[in-house]
Amino acid sequence: MPAPLLYANDSPGQYPKSWYAATAQALPPFPQLRGEQQADVCIIGAGFTGLSAALHLAQAGYKVVVLDAQRVGWGASGRNGGQVGSGQRQDQDELEQQYGKTQARALWDLALDAVTLVKTLIAEHQIKCDLQSGIIHADHRKRLVAHTRAYVTKLQRDYQYADIRFLDQHEIRHQVGSSAYFGGSLDLGAAHLHPLNYALGLARAAADAGALIYEQSAVQTYNKASPARITTQHGSINAQQVILACNGYLDGLDPKLAARIMPINNFIVATRPMSAVEQQSIIRARHAVADSKFVVNYFRFSSDQRLLFGGGENYSFQFPTDIKRFVQPHMLKIFPQLADIELDYGWGGTLAITRSRMPCFMRLAPNVFSAAGYSGHGVAMATLAGKLMAEVVGGTTANFDVMSQLKTPTFPGGALLRWPLLVLAMTYYSMRDRL
Repeated sequence: MPAPLLYANDSPGQYPKSWYAATAQALPPFPQLRGEQQADVCIIGAGFTGLSAALHLAQAGYKVVVLDAQRVGWGASGRNGGQVGSGQRQDQDELEQQYGKTQARALWDLALDAVTLVKTLIAEHQIKCDLQSGIIHADHRKRLVAHTRAYVTKLQRDYQYADIRFLDQHEIRHQVGSSAYFGGSLDLGAAHLHPLNYALGLARAAADAGALIYEQSAVQTYNKASPARITTQHGSINAQQVILACNGYLDGLDPKLAARIMPINNFIVATRPMSAVEQQSIIRARHAVADSKFVVNYFRFSSDQRLLFGGGENYSFQFPTDIKRFVQPHMLKIFPQLADIELDYGWGGTLAITRSRMPCFMRLAPNVFSAAGYSGHGVAMATLAGKLMAEVVGGTTANFDVMSQLKTPTFPGGALLRWPLLVLAMTYYSMRDRL
């Protein structure tokens, strides 16, 4: 049966009422799947992962079918903070401790490849998605600043990464108009963009390359036979290879994968447009910002001068009834001077996390592959994941293997008990953020 999350908070076949949807470079709807088809590869999910895989496979000459239960870019890919971050979700210090310096370096290089891939696809396919450089990582506690300074030095020295620099308290408060931060870093190799327009651009490019995309075609069942059979309400696909690109909307489609990823909800508001003076008092240079809290606050300015502020999570199927009111307190803790500003949009979306906060790449059968659980670091990594799975279909496994060797343990209790246990864990970390 279709995943409840696909229909719990949104109208079928419609994008949520977000600032992204209101400013999207809209595509005509793709048809529903009807009848039986044959394909070399069937991709389930039309977000960044699935669309990137479809584009790369179609360009390589494969017959590709993409199935999505809603619309292309409808899920987290079209609702997120738009930050194209450098590195992996875990710091290189942690990766070196867990995997050794050689594999940590390979993971760093793949993360840089991911950012480069996003920028390259945007340029090659002329995707209009407001790409801008620069992400500030802001420390919300004084005790974190020394580690940030040391980590910036480590990246510069050990990884030859020259695009990052340390920000002391004076400079970060010059860059970000808030007394909430005590230091941080500025990464000019990272970037930010309009994620829904990026997803729509990938869909357009994939379709132009020959991929067949079907919307409102929720997958009901699939098997791992050769060829695999994938069924929807009105049709079916027989495919030699299958790519699962469902992320937080996997539900029960594959229990082995579901036990390793957890869907959670995150929320964003968009203010009214601000004047140039107002903008400079919030973020001086129009970089994106993400802070050091476990439940991250992230914010940036849109192309039409609105502050897009993301903050707060919940761990049930249902979104808050008033998302603007839910997010506003998080925004005001950082920017109390915005107490009276109008909030024109508020929306939520579902992403997927793992226990390790590193993505879960898996070969579920000889002909079935998946990547999911990007843990809030998915714009670049999901794009790369699609490319890596396309490489595996073509017989090149080295880069996929680097990612699939990461430890992605199951949640205690598997899919059944992960929700209540996660609520307990997130309550703990939320309390820790306040200390």
